Amino acid sequence: MDFFVEPAFFVLCIPIVGIAVVLGILERPLARYGFVASVAMLLLLFCRSLPALVFFCAYLAGSLLLFLWVRGLFARDDPNAVNKYRVALALQIAPLVIYKVGVLFAPDFPGFLGISYITFKTVQVLIEIRDGLITDMGVLDYLSFLCFFPPFTSGPIMRSRAFVTNVHTPLSRDTYLEMVYRGLGWFILGALYKFVGSALAQWGMWMAPSALGWAPLASVATVFCYGMDLFFDFAGYSNMAMGLGLVLGIEVPKNFHAPFVAKDIKEFWDRWHISLSTWLRDFVFMRFSQFALSRKLFSSRLTTACVGFMLNMVLMGLWHGITPDYFVYGLYHGALLAGCHYLQKKWKFYKRHRKDRWFGIASWAVTMIAVFFGFALFGGYVVSPLLGKAA
Repeated sequence: MDFFVEPAFFVLCIPIVGIAVVLGILERPLARYGFVASVAMLLLLFCRSLPALVFFCAYLAGSLLLFLWVRGLFARDDPNAVNKYRVALALQIAPLVIYKVGVLFAPDFPGFLGISYITFKTVQVLIEIRDGLITDMGVLDYLSFLCFFPPFTSGPIMRSRAFVTNVHTPLSRDTYLEMVYRGLGWFILGALYKFVGSALAQWGMWMAPSALGWAPLASVATVFCYGMDLFFDFAGYSNMAMGLGLVLGIEVPKNFHAPFVAKDIKEFWDRWHISLSTWLRDFVFMRFSQFALSRKLFSSRLTTACVGFMLNMVLMGLWHGITPDYFVYGLYHGALLAGCHYLQKKWKFYKRHRKDRWFGIASWAVTMIAVFFGFALFGGYVVSPLLGKAA
């Protein structure tokens, strides 16, 4: 059973939501019920593939052991805690790296749906234990955080401290019903995005080559429709996950906020896949910048930031998959962000005219052209054909 795709998923959500609503109205805690419902849904997700189920269970067990180990290291002030933590962090990331490399050579390489997103969660917890931000997370809270099913396969990427706060915050009947109303709204909007908006965009991709005789124009239309399909499909998943999360008493973070009104590429990434961009900002960009500045690796803060943007986005590309298309996609957006940041800091023309209406319109147009070319890179419309011709 695939989440948010197969009819069986939506049918099963009816009793899950119904029981949650009854518990919420009676002002009963939802945390443990949410965990049980999530385990049941994950078992159904993996029931068609025994290797995937075994891999997931092994990943979960290994992550729990690493969590307990790192938590214990810093709880007892182990003198070698930082070095051991680094080993634990490498071990935590290793399954995702092995899987991403493995599928390059064998498409059926053992893994499980959702491994990319759960790795963000497990890594975040270890880092925040190291930072002293997580000190008392229990085993059940940790497992509930990892297994919470609405965002499991496609995000948004949740943060453990916000999740645990939600879990342990009692909800009055009125507060819970307000969450249910919001949740139903997000779920319906997500379904419309996924099953109407995405379908129309796919229809446009199918029709463009035959409807538009001129090949360059057909290519542009196809890429535009592909980009809209990405948005409606992904935002649809995210909105439905938000909706289900609210009904289960959990605030799942918003993942998209009108990305196509962005006037520069930095603003675009503040609006597109927000949970991914903020995760990378907090756990990669900021840490790299602090490290580089403390050791004076570069001549200025501006250079440090530009290198940080490149590193950030290359990692983002490779997280999607270790292929030339995704690598170039990440490199491209890293260069865009670095260039945008540099111009905003150094370009006097920008500083003089950034508040002018004409400049805003021009900046928006250039940004959208850059964004949709990025979609072409992401979708394999540029690099793969070029590599094929070269071969």
